[in-house]
Amino acid sequence: MLRTLAESGRMGLAALSISGLWLAALPARADTLAKVPGAEVELIAGAVEGVQVDAGIEVRLAPGWKTYWRYPGDSGVPPALAFEGSQNVAGVSIAWPAPKRFSDGGGGFSIGYKGAVLFPLKVELADPGKPARLQIAFDFAVCEALCMPAKVDLSLVIDAAGGEDAARIAAARATVPAAQALGAVDTPSVRSVALDTAATPHRLVIEVKATNPKADLFAEGPDAHWALPLPQKTALPDGVARFVMPLDGVPSGVDPTGAPLTLTLVDGPKAITTTVPVPAP
Repeated sequence: MLRTLAESGRMGLAALSISGLWLAALPARADTLAKVPGAEVELIAGAVEGVQVDAGIEVRLAPGWKTYWRYPGDSGVPPALAFEGSQNVAGVSIAWPAPKRFSDGGGGFSIGYKGAVLFPLKVELADPGKPARLQIAFDFAVCEALCMPAKVDLSLVIDAAGGEDAARIAAARATVPAAQALGAVDTPSVRSVALDTAATPHRLVIEVKATNPKADLFAEGPDAHWALPLPQKTALPDGVARFVMPLDGVPSGVDPTGAPLTLTLVDGPKAITTTVPVPAP
């Protein structure tokens, strides 16, 4: 099995050219576009630099449809990628553009995307002097009134000269939340995280600095066994907002003290991600 690294269009034909030699060792056909009810999905390629190749998976959704972020919220299914069947590919990492919060129609909220989203990929070649093909199985869900699971199989022959979609991939990568330390003076930023032990269950009180009145915050546990609720916001003066989140959804028998939480703050077109430990009582 190929290792997946944590980071974490056009129908086209390409033959790989290395050092001026056209290599026909791989089939010329590349299945880069697929359609499912409510969406179409495209695999695209950008720049090649040494063993690193920029690529991307774009999901274009029909009006009124949505798909999900890596942590889907109260309901939904996170996307999953598999790369088995790729040739001369040592690993792939995926980046996640900043998401939005949506009502799920059942009193809860989901986290994801409407319109279109392009997930940037970093592809590591095993040997840049040999032909390469990226083969992807993409499992996800699309929702209108009801949610439907979807799966597409896409493939792309990697050209040593790079693909024509470098600008699109770079634009998508610019929407990925930037890593930032707790208490940074920049805006947006997560200013402080405190534990309110007077509440049952205990709850986190998170203060952030943002410029957009609709700024939102999402919280993830250290692994998929955690199912944290979505933080609830209270606006404060001077661009500060307070989010409150019960420490609910912690795996049974687990002491959350010190566990690393990933906080993603989306402030209009800007977004940051901060890793913080759960404070001790």
